[in-house]
Amino acid sequence: MAGSIEARLQEKGITLPNVAAPAANYVPSVISGNMLYISGQVPFVDGKISHTGKLGAEFSIEEGYACARICAINILAAAKAALGGDLDRVARVVKLGGFVNSTPDFTDQPKVVNGASDLMAEAFGDAGKHARAAVGVAQLPLGCAVEVEAVFEIR
Repeated sequence: MAGSIEARLQEKGITLPNVAAPAANYVPSVISGNMLYISGQVPFVDGKISHTGKLGAEFSIEEGYACARICAINILAAAKAALGGDLDRVARVVKLGGFVNSTPDFTDQPKVVNGASDLMAEAFGDAGKHARAAVGVAQLPLGCAVEVEAVFEIR
């Protein structure tokens, strides 16, 4: 039976995917005490990167926003797997780190990473409000446009 967080996601038409296998020597998540750390998630959809390229060249802010939202969906999938299938164990979203593959003159990284932040607020309400970084980078793994990592407090 889905918990209240998953029910909220389902109402919005969001189905969480299976967690992608790590591409190197790391794990998708680590629980330490009452904190859950989720490794950076890229925009995998059906086993493929949905957005490759740079913001300010190949993608608009709106497309980047959608890409960050996909990363956030993958974060929630990783959190669900780490928490034995129960996203209701999330007490709050503590922090998101957003990395945006950008041209040198692109300065709207925060507007892009809002795609992930807005999804956390939709899913968790006030507990979804978090600290955040939104950073422009020269390149990301597999050429993807956005990568987002997360830290959650858990029950």
